[in-house]
Amino acid sequence: MKDWLRKHPQVRTIRVAAADLNGQPRGKRIPTRFADKITADGTRFPFSVLNLDIWGEDIEDSPLVFDTGDADGVLRPTERGFMPMPWLEAPTALLPIWMFRENGKPYEGDPRHALARVVDRYKALGLTPVAAMELEFFLIDDSGKTLQVPPSPRSGKRRKAAEIMSIRALDAFDTFFTDLYDACEEMDIPADTAISESGLGQFEINLMHQEDALRAADDAWLFKLLVKGLARRHGFAASFMAKPYPEYSGNGLHTHFSVLDRDGRNIFSNGGPEGSLKLRQAIAGCLHAMPDSTLLFAPHSNSFDRLVPEAHAPNAVCWAYENRTAAIRVPSGNPAARRIEHRVAGGDVNPYLMLAAILGAGLLGIEQELTPPPPITGNAYAMDLPLIHDNWADAIEAFEKSSIMPQIFAPELIRNLVMTKRQELHYMAELSPVEQTEIYLDTV
Repeated sequence: MKDWLRKHPQVRTIRVAAADLNGQPRGKRIPTRFADKITADGTRFPFSVLNLDIWGEDIEDSPLVFDTGDADGVLRPTERGFMPMPWLEAPTALLPIWMFRENGKPYEGDPRHALARVVDRYKALGLTPVAAMELEFFLIDDSGKTLQVPPSPRSGKRRKAAEIMSIRALDAFDTFFTDLYDACEEMDIPADTAISESGLGQFEINLMHQEDALRAADDAWLFKLLVKGLARRHGFAASFMAKPYPEYSGNGLHTHFSVLDRDGRNIFSNGGPEGSLKLRQAIAGCLHAMPDSTLLFAPHSNSFDRLVPEAHAPNAVCWAYENRTAAIRVPSGNPAARRIEHRVAGGDVNPYLMLAAILGAGLLGIEQELTPPPPITGNAYAMDLPLIHDNWADAIEAFEKSSIMPQIFAPELIRNLVMTKRQELHYMAELSPVEQTEIYLDTV
């Protein structure tokens, strides 16, 4: 870590940041001359900081605040180390951190530790989850009373309609995307293909698969910070908000995953298009847990505006081969790369909690040898199928009362998240849709 700073003497300040339960970066600004202390000893801030609401406020009646004297945790650097922050004008380094207790044990309320806990369960069985994510986002001019697509820096014109997989739409913001890919290289984020999507000013970028699930979630978290920050440097907003425009499709965050055995073989592959028994068991686990884990795929009030019929987002608990209307899709292609695509999550999720929920559910399906229902064919929206929760309150209650979630997440994290979401549910009800959009546009 020290070598990185020596190679970048122009960096004068550091940001140390951890992801809270909403995926918001919480941390400190530190002069570079104190970097040795941070890398050796870490830093400290209250446990309650990882359990703030979307406004950054304490959770009322949380046992983490006054009941325990708002005690500190110890935050240490993750394996990622230092990286640049290309969206800032001054040369600055970001050091991702995560929280531990005074005795060195992981803090159970830290979302990155929640994912690490699931990955450790795979490792204990000699298995390695491989994950990749596709992230959708909107480029938005939010300078006026209504949201609209920014004018193209090339033509000065605004694109008034969605253009699915349009080269022209990508070229209209070529300077932004060129800077974004350069920044991804600097931050070692494996950004692959970019396409224009079906929303107004909407784009999707794929992140390459990783045999380190923690790194895959890191990539998604850092990518969201980068896209939002860099867009502001270009004079407009970028948002992963689930549904900024009621009349257009929302932002999804689709997750692909497979599992390798000790010899590096994909246990989801049987050499044919149908995949293995283990693939179907993992699908069954994901479907079984889907209603109770909806809160992690749709964590905000606005999230549920996306999960509606015929809006390019699933609303039913089902699976299929090569079918994007299903919640779980098994893509075609090379049998050696057979995998699950989980399509429920919105772009507004915390990537660590989302991936922990998906991988945890898949592992439960394998361990318990669950059997999925038959795969569907055709349009899932037109079928009589069990539905994903369609409102925030029901999703919170299902997560709180679930018998499945305690098999994946620590009790403290479940308690903290439920308290957070109940507080947000209460105060969001007092706001107009415009005020809610103002909150979500830049945060999630």
